[in-house]
Amino acid sequence: MNATTTETDGDEAESTVEATDTETNAEATRTTVTVRCTGHVRTAIGTHELSFTFEGTTLRAFLDAFFDEYDVADLLIAETDEEATHRGWAPVDDAPGTWRKNPEGENTRRYARVCVNGRFNENLDGLDTELTEDDRVALIYPFMFCC
Repeated sequence: MNATTTETDGDEAESTVEATDTETNAEATRTTVTVRCTGHVRTAIGTHELSFTFEGTTLRAFLDAFFDEYDVADLLIAETDEEATHRGWAPVDDAPGTWRKNPEGENTRRYARVCVNGRFNENLDGLDTELTEDDRVALIYPFMFCC
């Protein structure tokens, strides 16, 4: 525990330690998810499924921790809109339904996807999607073959 106490009466010192305990507990939230990998991500990691525990509760915290352990960020995350869009996409002036897009820097690369419990992250809350114990996170970057 990282607590700093000063020489004062016992009540003040005790409340300082309690506040620090609460802050430490809030920061130490650990979440365990099942990670499923396909294509190039599966090849890079060496397995199609694993359990992964990280500090935090958001998809962003998961990805940060996962990318620290496995060097696959370049396979999945696009830094610019250009990296996220393929030049062959047809322009759509009036798309049907509701379309959501993650902010620049939070998009996946063209063809790559991140799903939580079978839903694309941009259809949830993007990288701020809350994760709970036993959620499934899929990191998808399929093999592409051209003839």
